[in-house]
Amino acid sequence: MLQAATAVLLDVRETQEWRAGHIPGAQHLPLSRLTAGAKVPGAPAGSRLVLICRSGQRSQHAVRLLREQGTDAVDVTGGMKAWVRQGLPVQDTAGAAGTVI
Repeated sequence: MLQAATAVLLDVRETQEWRAGHIPGAQHLPLSRLTAGAKVPGAPAGSRLVLICRSGQRSQHAVRLLREQGTDAVDVTGGMKAWVRQGLPVQDTAGAAGTVI
């Protein structure tokens, strides 16, 4: 979905976690801001949102919240920990190799 540009990847971890390492091309919106009513950045109308956090708990909460608002949203099972176990790329805010904290 991400490669075909039919979805937007949204990282709902807090800023310190995001800075340490995130998926290249992901958008960032901490769950704390999402629950406070912030709008999703970079999400064209009708796009599916794919949400990720460290382990999957916060992203599942965010998916429920967004679905209640009528948004097509799913979460990445296992979160960033599973992403890294698969050997997929993670970068820090400087574009260097990142880490999941």
